[in-house]
Amino acid sequence: MAFDGIVTRAVVHELKRFEGARIAKIHQPHTSDIVLQLRMPGDNAKLLLSANPTYPRFHLTTEEFTNPLEAPMFCMLLRKHCEGGLIESIEQVDMERIVHLNIRSRDELGDTARRRIVIEIMGKHSNIILLDADTGMILDSALHVSLAVSQYRQVLPGKTYVAPPSQDKKNPLQVTEQMFTGLLNWNVGRLDKQLVDTFTGISPLLAKEIVHRAGLPTREALWQAFSAVMQRASRHDYEPQIAITQEKASFHVFALTQLKGAEVSAYPSVSQCLQAYYEGKAQRDTVKQKVHDLIRIVTNERNKNAKKIEKLEQTLVEAQEAEQFRLYGELITANMHLLKRGDTVLQTVNWYDEAGGTVSIPLDPLKTPSENLQAYYKRYNKAKNSLSIVAEQIEQAREEIVYLDGLLVQLDHASIQETEEIREELAEQGYIRNRQKRLGKKKKDHRPELDAYLSSDGTEILVGKNNKQNEYLTNKLAAPGETWLHTKDIPGSHVVIRSRTVSEQTLVEAARLAAYFSKAQQGSQVPVDYTLVKHVKKPSGSKPGYVIYEQQRTLYVTPDERLVRELKANHRERANSRTP
Repeated sequence: MAFDGIVTRAVVHELKRFEGARIAKIHQPHTSDIVLQLRMPGDNAKLLLSANPTYPRFHLTTEEFTNPLEAPMFCMLLRKHCEGGLIESIEQVDMERIVHLNIRSRDELGDTARRRIVIEIMGKHSNIILLDADTGMILDSALHVSLAVSQYRQVLPGKTYVAPPSQDKKNPLQVTEQMFTGLLNWNVGRLDKQLVDTFTGISPLLAKEIVHRAGLPTREALWQAFSAVMQRASRHDYEPQIAITQEKASFHVFALTQLKGAEVSAYPSVSQCLQAYYEGKAQRDTVKQKVHDLIRIVTNERNKNAKKIEKLEQTLVEAQEAEQFRLYGELITANMHLLKRGDTVLQTVNWYDEAGGTVSIPLDPLKTPSENLQAYYKRYNKAKNSLSIVAEQIEQAREEIVYLDGLLVQLDHASIQETEEIREELAEQGYIRNRQKRLGKKKKDHRPELDAYLSSDGTEILVGKNNKQNEYLTNKLAAPGETWLHTKDIPGSHVVIRSRTVSEQTLVEAARLAAYFSKAQQGSQVPVDYTLVKHVKKPSGSKPGYVIYEQQRTLYVTPDERLVRELKANHRERANSRTP
């Protein structure tokens, strides 16, 4: 991973200014994430510690988090031992991705207590551990590691903390040219892989960058490239940046010259770079864990309705034979005097056939002619009656699929809070059990928090991210003269431009938002309808979020994620400028 020992060193250096800061508040928005609010004269910040198995990291952040109503036990313990404490030091262990936050606080008796928060960034084995700094005893951790998981060390309350096993690598900041040359095998193996295997804190990405800078690497050229990078790391001379190619996005605290043709974004601080890189990815990873069961439920319901339509359409085909059953009944009536019990077929002239053809009518030999007649008329009446009923059921199933497709799109874009709103809706619609009802809790009426953007000319645009938000935005909040947008015949979000006068630029930007937050996010030339809010109506008894509209016009736009981020940043900047 790109979050290597060099990046860890850069983040720790950036955090050094918070040595002496007070930990004002501690939150745990997710099982693997801890947020510390730091306070010191003239400098306040939030420090994110994340043991996310996919995106482990730590850095300063401005991201807003949704915290659970009841704090987890680990969070409560951190508050007990660390909230109100002073950060005495922030130290990196050698060049490893292990950091110690040493904290001085007060215990229940008012005596001074020394605590240590250990952040271990080790991929899926990442962890956040709270220790008694004097005894080394583990008080608790974000992830418990038992003997069944690891025989080398157990991370459990009451156990003595044991550091992760050493990899016996060399510190790259302390290597001389002679040592460097002797440590590498110049005849066998890739040089970038040897750099990773030999030196602590060097990721494959940085190793490839060093080899790339060396050109056709001779011993001298590779040492010069290696030494130049390590000298800059020694004096904390960093240039954080994100480089985006067609394949993927990469980041580091040094320029990635190996990525030819990459779109590069530079950042003034390491934390800003890391937040820009990880924020969306980590949030989606967290939300995916929350929505996994909801996606499964909605997908299963959609598949049930698709199968239902198949069966109903087969029933409809069979029902088309209703006229044939009526014909058989009339011909049996006309030939009743010729039939007797035991006959298996009636061969007769079809009087309704202009060509004068004959028809063979199957008979049940166990029934009388009258009973055969009644059986065909019964099948005729059943088939005739089912035509209208089956057609209605097919239409209902299709509407259900459209509704469920919309939910899948909403779950694809949902935040944690929006996921809970969708869960409530599914409970109200009877797809899942109502947890609040089961626990005897009353439903809380709350106003949905809408996603807000600011167009290039300063006009506010609101986006509903689920049906509850869509209904609130369109039916309650928006004024009749404001502009409403939605993808044409494609599941997606309701979008409202909060102005009676709308520029062409704002209209296009709002349409791109509507296309982005829809099932056609990856498409191009997506049709987006727009009309005034007063022309949008919700039919009585319809599903949540369903509306009909008229007097619309259509724009064709291509979704653009970069534009979405820019419009979001515009709104955040305006909000921050208004905050006293």
